[in-house]
Amino acid sequence: MTRTHVAAAVAVVLALLFAGVATVATAGGRGGEGEARTPAADSADAGFARDMSDHHQQAVEMSFIVRDRTADEEVRRLAYDIANTQANQRGMMMGWLDLWGLPKVAMDQEPMAWMGMPSHGSSHGSSHGSADGSSHGSADGSAQGSQALMPGMATRAELDRLRAASGKDAEVLYLQLMIDHHKGGVHMARGCVEKCATPVERRLAQGMVDAQESEVRLMTDMLATRGAKPRG
Repeated sequence: MTRTHVAAAVAVVLALLFAGVATVATAGGRGGEGEARTPAADSADAGFARDMSDHHQQAVEMSFIVRDRTADEEVRRLAYDIANTQANQRGMMMGWLDLWGLPKVAMDQEPMAWMGMPSHGSSHGSSHGSADGSSHGSADGSAQGSQALMPGMATRAELDRLRAASGKDAEVLYLQLMIDHHKGGVHMARGCVEKCATPVERRLAQGMVDAQESEVRLMTDMLATRGAKPRG
């Protein structure tokens, strides 16, 4: 887990830099006095930053799990890239919340409420609850899984299966879980592109859409070479 901690530390530094840009960007031309206008706690900007931070945290977790469960360099390289990218993006979003003076956890709001579609639990690629009815905790106090899971997120039972698998079985399960995870993330990021008011946050969200759609195509091809396919 040392690599996770290093990635998180780098992400925090980047977060402080990018958060400053985000706040300045919200101030331009609004209010007439040069005063920065920060998003409200129930805004799409804040909701996306909170929810996608939790969503990203699980992608980082799954990626480090699979790196310990296979020797395949192609999968290990992909997992490292996903973990590094999403840890850094998560740091940016958490930094924005800090700079905006907004809570990282909003226990009075369901995940996805900012999109007008609170999660209630359903099938793969959309919101679904933990298989054992329990919640996931996050070391930094974020609300991962404290309510219903967000689109594409793996259940605790699925994460346990990944930890128990090895070799090709771990590779296939990781790729299937991450395809689901990316599809859910793309859905959320598109919501921010449409609803967020902070320009730099919208640009980050669009970048997520572009990158994760590309990775879904790559992972689908990787599954095919292993005689498997996405879960649908």
